[in-house]
Amino acid sequence: MANVRLLRRRIRSVQNTAKVTRAMQMIAASKMRRAQERVEAARPYARKMRQVLADLAARSTADAAHPLFERRPLQRAVMVLVTPDRGLAGGLPGNLNRAAAVHLRETDAPVSVITAGRKGRDFFVRVGADVIADYSGLPDRATVADCLPIVAQVDRLYRAGEADAVHLVYTGFVNTLIQRPVVAQLLPIDAAAFGEEEPPASSEYLYEPDSDAVLSSLLPRFLEMQVYHALLEAQASEQSARMVAMRNATEAAEDMIDSLTLEMNKVRQESITNELLDLVGGVAALEA
Repeated sequence: MANVRLLRRRIRSVQNTAKVTRAMQMIAASKMRRAQERVEAARPYARKMRQVLADLAARSTADAAHPLFERRPLQRAVMVLVTPDRGLAGGLPGNLNRAAAVHLRETDAPVSVITAGRKGRDFFVRVGADVIADYSGLPDRATVADCLPIVAQVDRLYRAGEADAVHLVYTGFVNTLIQRPVVAQLLPIDAAAFGEEEPPASSEYLYEPDSDAVLSSLLPRFLEMQVYHALLEAQASEQSARMVAMRNATEAAEDMIDSLTLEMNKVRQESITNELLDLVGGVAALEA
């Protein structure tokens, strides 16, 4: 019966693990839904800002003169990498880090790295990359205020000429089962980034003191919106990947419980059969 007791302990252990993974799956599903809702809630603001910027760009006579539009020969670059802080998210952190590493190799200039997430920070510190800042530990319900230090740093680096291009690398949320690494240019700002939106009628807005001044004021807000959107997408992707990973772990645990239960029943049946055979053999010996 020692084998039966051992198997029973293993079954209880796996059952406890399944309870933990099932609870983590439910928590991740709840967080994923909230993150998706926040992505949807931010879209009207992003759409309207692009419309206004498209209108301003059409009116402005000095777009190219703004520092954030300025294109320079690529001598130094910066990559902002948004990754999870925690594990148990399947292959998402690894896939994202590999995509970021490919971007570094394909960039024809030295690249400094700004990380927002411990998984990315630890990876690029380990491989010896030039990590110049880290903003790990962002809350699950990140706000625009959480993006401001990142935006302020890349804005300063670009205006000072310490970076000739800034790219944003994060995981884009496609659906519950699919999340894809995204590499997006943050700076210099490409007018095509908001020019795709249908501009509002020119008569709808009067800009004070003038359209160029309003454009200069809105461009930093546009950067904030892009970084905030990346954070929301990354958080939705992380929770989705964690939910799927925990669901798979729960299903694997349930399969193991079934297998161990079957094995335990076989051992018990074998033990009972052996006892019956011993009993029958003893009776036969007495009768002889």
